[in-house]
Amino acid sequence: MSKLAFEYLRRALTASVYEVARRTPLERALNLSARLGAEVYFKREDLQPTFSFKIRGAYAHIKRLSENCRKVVAASAGNHAQGVALAVRERGLEAHIVMPRTTPGIKVDAVRRLGARVVLAGDGYDDAEARAREIAAEIGAVLIHPFDDPDVIAGQGTVGLELLNQSPAPPAMVFVPVGGGGLIAGIAAVIKSLHPQTQIVGVEPEDAACLAAARAAGAPVTLERAGIFVDGAAVRRIGDLTFELARELVDSVVTVSADEICAAMRDVFEDTRALVEPAGALAVAGIKAFAKAHEPLPAGPIVAINSGANINFSRLGHVVERAAIGRGEELLLAVTIPERPGSFLKFLKTLGHRGIREFNYRYRDPDAAEVFVGLSLEHGARTRAAGAQADLVVLGRLREAGYSVVDLSHNEMARLHLRHMVGGTLPSTKQEQIYRFEFPERPGALLDFLSTLAGRWNISLFHYRNHGAAYGRVLAGFMVPDDEGVEFQRFLDSTGYPWIRECDNPAYLRFLSPPPAFSRAAG
Repeated sequence: MSKLAFEYLRRALTASVYEVARRTPLERALNLSARLGAEVYFKREDLQPTFSFKIRGAYAHIKRLSENCRKVVAASAGNHAQGVALAVRERGLEAHIVMPRTTPGIKVDAVRRLGARVVLAGDGYDDAEARAREIAAEIGAVLIHPFDDPDVIAGQGTVGLELLNQSPAPPAMVFVPVGGGGLIAGIAAVIKSLHPQTQIVGVEPEDAACLAAARAAGAPVTLERAGIFVDGAAVRRIGDLTFELARELVDSVVTVSADEICAAMRDVFEDTRALVEPAGALAVAGIKAFAKAHEPLPAGPIVAINSGANINFSRLGHVVERAAIGRGEELLLAVTIPERPGSFLKFLKTLGHRGIREFNYRYRDPDAAEVFVGLSLEHGARTRAAGAQADLVVLGRLREAGYSVVDLSHNEMARLHLRHMVGGTLPSTKQEQIYRFEFPERPGALLDFLSTLAGRWNISLFHYRNHGAAYGRVLAGFMVPDDEGVEFQRFLDSTGYPWIRECDNPAYLRFLSPPPAFSRAAG
């Protein structure tokens, strides 16, 4: 192993973290172990005083500051901020913490309670970091970087030292969530120095995979955009120091979807009765994704770092809703049934004794009705293969009975919007364009969005639902004459909001489009 890794091992062994941090337990995940046929353990960093591992690196850095240092500045999406705030309180220093305006309120409130001065700036970590550097220069303060700092990396490396001491045998694999890379760099340096045969796997959200991008390019690159559902890992560029270690020591990287992360949050709850934040469940989602692609998992302990538990209670509804999809336990269907008495009863009898999560219908045609139904597959979809088989059984039974069926389980428009809408259509003579948009969720964000869209084109449909997610999502319809299509596209591009055209989406065509677009073609 390189001298660099051994140097960080030495730093971790001498890092002063336990004046404020706890030695967190390594717990066997009995349910997940049984489901995956492996020996899975959770390293419970969600049990730290600030409910995140970040306290380790923050205190390791601040402990080494000169006695002449009286002011510090940090940029953070929340967890590093709490670590810095607690550490400086112990040292009697003054802290200025810059956080994105999209930061969950539970994190902002926690930092303020610890006595730090909070500044909200921008929609993501990069905006907050830029403002933090400005403030540090203005007031002559020391900037405490959340990940690209030797002392911070060494402090996070103490997680690796602990789990090696706690594990019943040298771990076969350790799955580590990745944001800026401080945690995985520290853990990898420690574990690879002592047990080079242990595989270190980084886990990233698919919409903020800065380590995967850096590995592909051979150097850190800046992502055009980082999704902020996993706010604790919403970083557009991995650190230079952290990538230097990760390039040498990390064996592989797994990316996972928001639905897979929500499902992993439920997995953690079922094994621990603890609610972790999305970043806290990244490693568990990574284990499950890796297992699907590389069954069976190797023998020996498989460790997931449960990195944090700072989640707004208001986000739980969104998490529960998406977890069912992530675990393959919900089937969303659009089904055409005859518009006549007794049709609903016959349809339900065809489904049999299956749990129905929702059932939506609105009259639109004298001969046929479109039904939007959500079915629970809880008792048959515990594995990928079982879930696919359960889907086929339901779809096959309905089609054999003569129903036209479209599976909308993975249709974003249907999952985010259609299931919450009453329905209804425009007259057939009207021309409508349907688009999905998203924007960082914060106070005033919807007003800003509507102000941007206000213009010459009439809005014919609008659905927005605030369910505690990091992004606000909108489905909107516009009355656009055929000869103004090019001008309308230029207008959309000028708004700066990401958009997806949905005029051909089967969920729209079946339930919301004007009658001429209505189709009963078999799905």
